[in-house]
Amino acid sequence: MPIIHETGLPDCRLIVPDRHGDHRGFFAEIWNRRAFIRLGIDIDFVQDNHSLSPRARTLRGLHAQAPPHAQAKLVRCGRGRLLDVAVDVRVGSPTFGRHVAIELSSENGRQLFVPVGFLHGFVTLEADTEIVYKCSDHYAPQAELCVHWKSPALDLGWAGIADPIVSERDAQAPDFAAFRSPFVWEGSR
Repeated sequence: MPIIHETGLPDCRLIVPDRHGDHRGFFAEIWNRRAFIRLGIDIDFVQDNHSLSPRARTLRGLHAQAPPHAQAKLVRCGRGRLLDVAVDVRVGSPTFGRHVAIELSSENGRQLFVPVGFLHGFVTLEADTEIVYKCSDHYAPQAELCVHWKSPALDLGWAGIADPIVSERDAQAPDFAAFRSPFVWEGSR
C-alpha cells in the first residue's frame, strides 16, 4: 500500500508507492483504484499524458481546465528530475493562492495528487526529463486556463530560474492578480 503525506494544502497529497526491488531493478504499482480509495482519493482517471523535455529548465505551466472539464491529476516523473508545483485557486479556500513545490524524480518515485481547483506546472531539473500523469477529464482546449509562471503574487520560488524555456502561450499568460478563478472551495473532503 502506498504511503500518503499531506502537503499543507487541503486535498493536495504526496504519494509514495511501494517499490519492490532486486538485482533486476524494481516494480511499483503506481495506481490502484481500491488502494487510493482507502487513502481518500476516489477519482476516475480517463486520460494519461506523457511529456518529454530534452533540456533542463524547461518550464510548463501554470495550467488548469475550467469546469465542466476540470481535471484532477496524479503526476510522476518517469525519467530525470523535475520540480512540480500546484497552486490552490479555489475561491474561499483558507490556502487560496498558496502552493506546494515538490521534487519528483525517477529515483524517488514520488507522485503528487493535484485535485480539481489547482493550477499545475513544473520545471525540469535535468535534461531528458519525462513527466507522466493521469487526468480525471479529457483535454478540452476551450476550457484551458493559464496563469503566468512568474506572477509576483504567487512567489513560487522558481521565478529565479535563469532563462527558463517556455512556450509562447506560457510567456504571454496573464498575471495571477488578473486571474478570476472558476473554482469554489467546498471544504476538505
